[in-house]
Amino acid sequence: MSLGPTLETERLILRPPIAEDFGAWADFAGDEEAARYLGGAQPRPVAWRGMCTMTGAWTVNGFSMFSVVEKVSGDWVGRLGPWKPDGWPGTEVGWGIARAHWGKGYAPEGAAAAIDWAFDHLGWTKVIHNIDPGNVNSQNVARRLGSTILRQALLPPPLNDTVDVWGQTRDQWRARRA
Repeated sequence: MSLGPTLETERLILRPPIAEDFGAWADFAGDEEAARYLGGAQPRPVAWRGMCTMTGAWTVNGFSMFSVVEKVSGDWVGRLGPWKPDGWPGTEVGWGIARAHWGKGYAPEGAAAAIDWAFDHLGWTKVIHNIDPGNVNSQNVARRLGSTILRQALLPPPLNDTVDVWGQTRDQWRARRA
């Protein structure tokens, strides 16, 4: 059963998370380095709750993070996509890629497809990326997407982290993609 669309890029399939994703999702969430800027490493029971939160957002909001699957191998390589829980600083497209797949360009490739989808199907007029000021890798992804720092914001509880809010408008995105 799918709660949302399936998007495809040259190398990736983006689809709502399914139960079979949990093992790889939990490994990702428990990886100290991969989860460093995503609230920290989580034990499996907490990762399960996180995955169910994102999966449930598909039902509640009609959008949420996609599972990212590598076309060639069928491996789960991360999660990314639209995200806007209550109290969030704006309409975000965020990303988190498993460390074994860093450096392959999957974050910008998948995020670009998710941004297109958010603008075309959700009607968003702006997209943001909440990035820890120390997260150089995500800053580089945001730059590759054409985003710039707009402001700083405090994420809502329980996170309470100050982040740099990167982003751009739908018009800026479309002009850049034309």
